[in-house]
Amino acid sequence: MKVDWQAPEGDHPARAASRRSMDAVSRGAKGEWLALFAPDAVVQDPVGPSIFDPEGNGHHGHDGLGAFWDVSIANAERIEFSIRDSFATGDEVANIGTITSFLPGAQRIDAEGVFVYRVGPDGLIRSLRAFWEFDRAMATLRPA
Repeated sequence: MKVDWQAPEGDHPARAASRRSMDAVSRGAKGEWLALFAPDAVVQDPVGPSIFDPEGNGHHGHDGLGAFWDVSIANAERIEFSIRDSFATGDEVANIGTITSFLPGAQRIDAEGVFVYRVGPDGLIRSLRAFWEFDRAMATLRPA
């Protein structure tokens, strides 16, 4: 299963947007994923400086999000999500779980974290902030 949702359901706009985002990523649907975001959206995955964002300023707008997809998501052969819990309030949701990336060379890596989505009144994602630690994820690198 590409998105294993074990968390509470509920009809919350941010939770619904987060599930659509994970579904699009798991299917490799870049255009569909980008369409879920507002034109001025910001993605910080992970939050702070990283190999994907050396200055830690996040990826801004559809062009920035598309570039992020190309250097991170597109490098995985497939990505699976396992969400164990989800807390939705206001215009945000915080999902707790694991993102497993299957990499070329028959390798896989797990990023355990908290994934926070904020939506606008139109249901489009305004921000995605992923709290996970690169070194912890790298420690899980193993054969697929």
